[in-house]
Amino acid sequence: MYAVIKTGGKQFKVTEGDILKVEKLSADVGKSLNLNSVLTLVDGDKVTIGTPMITGASIDATVI
Repeated sequence: MYAVIKTGGKQFKVTEGDILKVEKLSADVGKSLNLNSVLTLVDGDKVTIGTPMITGASIDATVI
């Protein structure tokens, strides 16, 4: 399973456990974030494409 998200003015393909370097986030180290700008979700053969975002979809992340 993977998702395409938008953050920091860019788009990223993410899977569980990925580490990303993003810009324009003002959050302290250790803070949990909920990124809700999900453009695409792919789970096996099931593909969901947002218009432009997928309503109700989000990615949980932690600042390191």
